[in-house]
Amino acid sequence: AAEHAGRFQAFDWTPEHRDVLVHGHCHQKALSTMNASRSVFEACGFAFYETGAGCCGLAGSFGYEAEHLAVSLAMAEERLAPAVRAAPEATVVAAGTSCRHQIEHVTSRTALHPAEVLAAALMAR
Repeated sequence: AAEHAGRFQAFDWTPEHRDVLVHGHCHQKALSTMNASRSVFEACGFAFYETGAGCCGLAGSFGYEAEHLAVSLAMAEERLAPAVRAAPEATVVAAGTSCRHQIEHVTSRTALHPAEVLAAALMAR
C-alpha cells in the first residue's frame, strides 16, 4: 500500500476525524514497521499517531482463557490502554481482530479496522 500512497491523493479525502491513533498488529510490527500504514493514512489527510504499545495482550485466545486473564489485562494496561484513554478525540484504529476486542474491553472505546476508516473518509466526500 505504501508504494501506491501517492495515488490516494487523487481522491477527494475528507476524513471526519483527522487524528487516528493506530495500534499496529504484532505481525506487522515484527516483520516490518508502521511506515506503510503511516504513509497511507497521511496521504489521505489523516494525522497519524501510534499507541507505542507492543502486544495488546489478548493474542488470539490467550486472553480469553481464565488462567491468562490477569496477564492479558496487565499487558493492555502497560501502554495500549493509557494511550487510547489519553486520546479521546482520535479515531482508534487496529487491524487485528483480537486487538480491537481488547481495546474495547479495557477502554470501552471502539477501534476500527484501517479499511473501515479509509472507506468512511472516501464515502464522506
